[in-house]
Amino acid sequence: MNHHQGRIVAVLGPTNTGKTHYAIERMLGYKSGVIGLPLRLLAREVYDKIVTLRGPSVVALVTGEERIIPARAQYWVATVEAMPMGLGPDFLAVDEIQLCADPERGHVFTDRLLHARGTHETLFMGSNTMRGAINALVSNVSFMHRERFSQLSYTGPRKVSRMPARSAIVGFSVDNVYAMAELLRRQKGGAAVVLGALSPRTRNAQVELYQNGDVDHLVATDAIGMGLNLDIDHVAFSSLTKFDGRRMRGLAPNELAQIAGRAGRYMQPGSFGVTGEAGALLPEVIEAIENHRFTPIKKLLWRNSRLEFGTAQALIKSLEQGADNDWLIRAREANDLGALKTLSETPDIADRLTSGRDVRLLWDICQVPDFRNISAGEHAGLLTKLFGFLHANGHVPDDWLATQIRRIDRQDGDIDTLSKRLAFIRTWTYVAQRKTWLEDAIHWQGQTRAVEDRLSDALHARLTQRFVDRRTSVLLRRLKLKESLVAKVNDKGEVEVEGQFVGKLSGFRFQQDSNATPEEAKTLRAAGMAALKPEFNLRSDRFYNAPDTEIDFTEQGGLMWGEHAVGKLVKGADPLSPGIEVFVDDEAGVDVTEKVRRRLGHFIERKIAALFEALIGLRDDESLSGMARGLAFRIVEEFGVLPRSAVAQEVKDLDQEARGLLRKHGVRFGQYTIFQQLMLKPAPTRLRLVLWSLAQGLDEFPEAPPPGLVTVPAVAGAPEGYYEKSGYRLAGSRAIRIDMLERLADMTRTQDSRAGFEATPDMLSITGMTLEQFADLMGGLGYKGERGERKKVKAVVVVEDPKADAPEAEAEAEPAPAPEPTEAKPEAEAEEPEAAEPEVEVFYTFTWAPVKKKPDHTRRERPKGKPNRGKDKGKDRSPQKTTAKPPKKDKPIDPDNPFAALMALKEKG
Repeated sequence: MNHHQGRIVAVLGPTNTGKTHYAIERMLGYKSGVIGLPLRLLAREVYDKIVTLRGPSVVALVTGEERIIPARAQYWVATVEAMPMGLGPDFLAVDEIQLCADPERGHVFTDRLLHARGTHETLFMGSNTMRGAINALVSNVSFMHRERFSQLSYTGPRKVSRMPARSAIVGFSVDNVYAMAELLRRQKGGAAVVLGALSPRTRNAQVELYQNGDVDHLVATDAIGMGLNLDIDHVAFSSLTKFDGRRMRGLAPNELAQIAGRAGRYMQPGSFGVTGEAGALLPEVIEAIENHRFTPIKKLLWRNSRLEFGTAQALIKSLEQGADNDWLIRAREANDLGALKTLSETPDIADRLTSGRDVRLLWDICQVPDFRNISAGEHAGLLTKLFGFLHANGHVPDDWLATQIRRIDRQDGDIDTLSKRLAFIRTWTYVAQRKTWLEDAIHWQGQTRAVEDRLSDALHARLTQRFVDRRTSVLLRRLKLKESLVAKVNDKGEVEVEGQFVGKLSGFRFQQDSNATPEEAKTLRAAGMAALKPEFNLRSDRFYNAPDTEIDFTEQGGLMWGEHAVGKLVKGADPLSPGIEVFVDDEAGVDVTEKVRRRLGHFIERKIAALFEALIGLRDDESLSGMARGLAFRIVEEFGVLPRSAVAQEVKDLDQEARGLLRKHGVRFGQYTIFQQLMLKPAPTRLRLVLWSLAQGLDEFPEAPPPGLVTVPAVAGAPEGYYEKSGYRLAGSRAIRIDMLERLADMTRTQDSRAGFEATPDMLSITGMTLEQFADLMGGLGYKGERGERKKVKAVVVVEDPKADAPEAEAEAEPAPAPEPTEAKPEAEAEEPEAAEPEVEVFYTFTWAPVKKKPDHTRRERPKGKPNRGKDKGKDRSPQKTTAKPPKKDKPIDPDNPFAALMALKEKG
């Protein structure tokens, strides 16, 4: 249709006639050339072949997802869609030209047939069925017929169990391919798998299994029909129908011939037949395939390539323009045109299409292939996002793209999961190839390629693992030969021996592949351990020299090096000197084991010394003696926190000097608890619970409460002593932090617990509780709360600093954030307007109601009143003053015991 200079030749014939090889030879006879191929896989194969012949500096590879373009590129290898147009090469070739009739891609091949030319020579390679169409559409074309080098014959149906070596079984769905591969593994020892959706890296690795003889069978989709050159003697069809993207249909004789023709390479004869559920081929189909006689192609798919970019509607109209030639029929709506229609009707996008440049950008974006194949709506959403970025900023944001790629960059999962991730990364690989879409396209090309490579390797490993029993044979062979094995361990701990994945090295323990069969497991462990000995030594050296920041303990007493468990704490002779059990394989050797043990010992010693500095200082203070030393021993033994009731007599017997010595170590004599304030911090508490759990011999260690909370819900089934060791005291349905409990005790001490008192705003504030929750808490502390209601008076009393109520209180931890003070409830009722309903408020009156003793972690103790020190100014309740006879001299009142004075009163009547 167009007049171009140069020789135009159509090289036509069946498969295995050397057409692609001939084109490569012709291209290399010129100074420059472009060759378009139907598959990315085949493009990569041809690229590698030319690089071998001429070197990488002069060969370019261009596909939708891969661009390798050296500065001095002379020869361009591309998929037909990605062929660079306008280069004016000396030579140009298009392979598998019969795909002009393909419903999905035909219009692209037809466009190349009509418009792509080399200045000196143009070749179109394909089936004889295209002769009439090419002759009608291309001026001054000459034809070259190529005969098949070998004979192709039909051998009928055959069971998989009787499939000869060097056979390919072809299916037309992934499920069908996997089922056949599974059958071959059980009956023939394994099979390589080739799918059209595989990356070149995975496909090449799978083909290598077949080509080098590790397996004798190949299972593939019709992807092998497109020029992939393999040493196949027999092709067996496991199905004769396929889904073409719209419907299930039977394969035409020429389609079957394209695949069957892969059997018998060069001069070797080949055969084809059927297997599995595929029915026998009809005689006329067999005859057509054997003699390469097929119905000529009468219509080529076409789409206008002279596009109008004035408006989206003009572009759509130009894309839907009809053909003006009887040989051409308009292609059905492709994905890019469907996306264009959808997006151009979106109001947000339509408003932005104000120029031809905007329309051209939208069209470029719509041509991003739907590799993910989730749904048209999902794909349109992605394209909308890309258009928004590119229209507004001129580029896709790096952080957004990094997030998309990071989600995919995972090598876990099964074959289907990895295949989906590979399909997903192809989208971002395609985007990265568009240089103007990214600020640093070269960086993202490298990133996406690296992710694709990792996923490809992982998929190859899964395919091999599932469908090939090669690993065991390779490793056994090396073990029997007693050759030294070398292990490769990647940054994820995955171990490869002789190129075979054998398991993971986690810390200093080898875990053989969990997917291995019992028969394989023994071999994998033997090979892995033999190969890992040098790695164990290197790793133990790195661990020994690692800083403490890389090591940590868990709340269950585990010892971690980064994400690897390398040991655990066990009960030792002294609570502050736990033992260590290391997680090191016996095969690693005694030296490695001891090195790991010493390093962990140094870590835990330093950790205890740092977090328990106050406690260790108390333990090692030689100036303490007598009762003070005895109490110090008890405090250390209880990790810095113990109920006062447990040492009531010892505290009573202490003189003021002894108390002063203990207070220098941060010991606080609280009404409920004796504790060191520094030991209540989150880090010491976490360690204390671990060491206490070890000392108690618990199977499961309780976890520390979240830091910063004043109260926490009660833990069902908590072991006795848990609350004190976590820095709390159980009271009702919640536990309150012991330092805040002491502040509360300071406040209640000034109240009349016999006549009854109400909760002050300060009490609610420091506990962060509602009135009902506070009543439950007070019940847990030994008080009885009587609920009442009264008319509410809207009056606010300014509340002074609660610390002012307890000038002699010990040093306290910073209180956690608490609710705003509530309104005080004066006893006098204010006058209400006559028309308004009086508002009712709830109040509680608390009186001391001692109960029977309970275990230490839930014991209730009665706080006795102390004289009011005049800090409750403005409050409508004064403390009850007590007049009592002086106590007997032989029973001195303990100034630190809040109950002493009232107990003395009770005894004296």
